[in-house]
Amino acid sequence: MKDQRINLLAKNLINYSCSLKKGEKVLIEAKGIDYMLVNALIEETYKVGAMPFVKIYDNRITRALMLNQTKESVLLRAENDRALMEKMDAYIGIRGGENCNELCDVPEDKMKLESELYSHPVHHEVRVKNTKWVVLRYPNQGMAQQANMSTDAFEDFYFSVCNLDYSKMDRAMDALKARLDKADKVRIVAKDTDISFSIKGIGSKKCSGERNIPDGEIYTAPVKDSVNGIITYNAPSVEQGVKFENVSLTFEKGKIVKATANFTDKLNAILDTDEGARYVGEFAFGVNPYIVKPMGDILFDEKISGSIHFTPGCCYDDCYNGNISSVHWDLVQIHTEEYGGGEIYLDGELIRKNGKFLPDDLLPLNPENLK
Repeated sequence: MKDQRINLLAKNLINYSCSLKKGEKVLIEAKGIDYMLVNALIEETYKVGAMPFVKIYDNRITRALMLNQTKESVLLRAENDRALMEKMDAYIGIRGGENCNELCDVPEDKMKLESELYSHPVHHEVRVKNTKWVVLRYPNQGMAQQANMSTDAFEDFYFSVCNLDYSKMDRAMDALKARLDKADKVRIVAKDTDISFSIKGIGSKKCSGERNIPDGEIYTAPVKDSVNGIITYNAPSVEQGVKFENVSLTFEKGKIVKATANFTDKLNAILDTDEGARYVGEFAFGVNPYIVKPMGDILFDEKISGSIHFTPGCCYDDCYNGNISSVHWDLVQIHTEEYGGGEIYLDGELIRKNGKFLPDDLLPLNPENLK
């Protein structure tokens, strides 16, 4: 049964997410997983007449390398991997590993080297801008433990989330995209939250299985200096190997002027990475009907039905607000009644309350209509 679901996932990734064509090249990067999905992807790649390239990583080895890496070593690695990425038409990144905190004791200065000198130039500047890319997690015992589920139950959950009908979701997103494209003012009200900003002229992007698996978000970005107010996130976030909780950000004219959390010093160290890290590069709605609670894995948590994420750091080129940073930190706030509720207004109209869309044209995005 698992083999069948893996084969279906591989088929969807190659044919739907990447739309891989004959003669194209795809880089498959697998971190902390077994061979099964990688092999299935290779087989599907050959079926369409494309060329697969594979890199396999172990997270413990990555940690050992990062502990004492230097600027010179990171620059050389980035130069080599950027050259390879520039030759690719598509990219599939699969992330696993039993311990999500494997990098928690890597010093902050080494993490900063990785973010600024490797991740940004290789992934943001080349992969994101120039390839058909998709990133996903892979189910294992560690993820099941994070989700407080048995391994078998988590695998069932994972494949239902990842193999849903994303073409149906894509059609349901059209009405919200149309509203965001013409909207100006946004206001979010929730527990310890009242924040307003403009999205005028930014545009929006549907994410329905072409970039992340699982998927289910529609994003835009605030006008850079328009954000004012306070937002307090009620989903935990693992960043740089640290589990942050109760992150609260206060904004004035777009800039984060106060930031607190369970690890306030570490939070502010990340926000001080560069100037753009204290401004926001993304605002998004989560709509995946099968994801209803956080598990500490952002590829799942940012898609929670009835959630938003409001992201310090770099914006995307297709919703460009001018904010450049080596940081892109998706922090999630859930608005369902179980998590305290919340309201979202577009140009003064209440469009979502307690995680449910209210206008008739947006009802297809509610979870009961997407399953």
